[in-house]
Amino acid sequence: NKAVNIAPSYADAYFNRGVVLNELKQYKAAIESYDIAVAIEPDNAVAYLYCGIALSEFYQHQAAIDSFDKAIALKPDYAGAYFSRIAPLIALKQYEDAIASYGKAIAICPDSGFIFGQLINIKMQICDWSDADNQITELVRKIQLAEKATTPFPFLALSSSLPLQRKAAENWVREECPADDELGNIPKRTRGEKIRIGYFSMDFRNHAVSVLTAELFETHDRDRFEIYAFSFGPDTKDEMRIRLEAAFDRFMDVRDKSDREIAELARQMGIDIAVDLAGFTTDSRTGIFAFKVAPLQVSYLGYPGTMGAGYIDYMIADKTLVPKESRQHYAEKIIYLPSFQANDSKRKLAARVYTREELGLPKTGFVFCCFNNNYKITPNTFDGWMRILRRVEGSVLFLYADNDLAATNLRKEAFQRDVDTNRLIFGKRLQGPDYLARYRIADLFLDTLPFNAGTTASDALWAGLPVLTCTGEAFASRMAASLLTAIDLPELITTTQEDYEALAIELATNPERLEAIKKKLERNRLTAPLFDTQLFTRHIEDAYTQMYERYLADLAPDHIYVGS
Repeated sequence: NKAVNIAPSYADAYFNRGVVLNELKQYKAAIESYDIAVAIEPDNAVAYLYCGIALSEFYQHQAAIDSFDKAIALKPDYAGAYFSRIAPLIALKQYEDAIASYGKAIAICPDSGFIFGQLINIKMQICDWSDADNQITELVRKIQLAEKATTPFPFLALSSSLPLQRKAAENWVREECPADDELGNIPKRTRGEKIRIGYFSMDFRNHAVSVLTAELFETHDRDRFEIYAFSFGPDTKDEMRIRLEAAFDRFMDVRDKSDREIAELARQMGIDIAVDLAGFTTDSRTGIFAFKVAPLQVSYLGYPGTMGAGYIDYMIADKTLVPKESRQHYAEKIIYLPSFQANDSKRKLAARVYTREELGLPKTGFVFCCFNNNYKITPNTFDGWMRILRRVEGSVLFLYADNDLAATNLRKEAFQRDVDTNRLIFGKRLQGPDYLARYRIADLFLDTLPFNAGTTASDALWAGLPVLTCTGEAFASRMAASLLTAIDLPELITTTQEDYEALAIELATNPERLEAIKKKLERNRLTAPLFDTQLFTRHIEDAYTQMYERYLADLAPDHIYVGS
């Protein structure tokens, strides 16, 4: 600021100020500073690149792409600009352009970090499985060699291997968010009148995480706990955001603060237990926890896997998700709840009854469905689905297509497997009660592997639709099994692909057996633990209390069991 006051046309000073403002998460101010820099020096490719990065962080995706394109026009071999274009292109679902940008970037700079897994993920988003086996084999090799191969999240949909998932997470943490002792240790605290819980998320809005947790926040025991929200995502002002702002004792919008500033704020407020609801998902900020924001730090719900970070003390799960023999593959100590997933028992189903005709479904025939995200559909899963369709005459598969390319590619894959492409029906994204009501039109939900349905499985069960799953080794591969256990429907859990397909065919051709399961689901829906929010809240509060008591007693974190 002193420099530009002395020399108002000093472009480098404006640019450098933008860099610092961007680091401080003050994106709007950073963009303004970059704009001045390029106005003074219109041929400054680096300034356009950094301005694009700030615009992307500020959710101005098209403007970010335009800025990156200006950088490339000035410097055609600018690998950083090509790489930076990928994230906003994905956000705008311009997947083919993202793949092309990746190709140009990697040709210029083959060793750029953590990008290879992102290319595979982009292709999975559009169900482009060309050369998938070779690419995944190469990705595994890179992870094993501790190369900068992938961010952790995309790998969950590519492998159920616990050792590999942990290795991928550790590789990322080592390079991108290692422990930072700059703020020093948190002085030992004495027992407070209430335990202060801080929930950290970028998704305090109409998002799957908040859909599950809203009632949990509302029902916390305020005589024993104080509940704080640290929101570093957009303020959407939607109905869910308004509900959540009222649910906490204090709701703080900290998106304009740096990771360090948020950590300092949490320390000043005396947060006892910090709960990361984001993990390594899109727009998460793991760097906050690297500073150690509270004496106890917990990973919950948003990221279904180990974070591989020594500064995350606990992970909330259950015995289905993390069997005792699997604990060695998790960096965290496990909090074993009777059921790991929070749910909102206040969710409403629309009264409307959809007809097959308005959803594009045939008048007759069995309806399998799966509304999981497209990247969860692997070639192996799809192979199984097509074998099921071939065995169940007249059946159809009702899917959600995030983009037209995914639908086109899935139809092509069906054709190659000798299945009429008209037997794949694609639904549009719906919201809230209407989305839940649509499940009533289907007969059976077919889960994906290695990345199971999580919130989507709960949605289906809440709407009364049975979910058939096959379990794998990892947390993400056992989520649906956890939910089915919590609603007492273990008969829908299989452990091999052969059993999964056989049971799908049996349920589709034996209406009496399927009807018995649907009636059991309807009986259990309002009585089993899965949707009992009050019971879940007591369990998670018991977990918080036990870990807090261990801390007060100077005991290191250890595995904790709650309930039965």
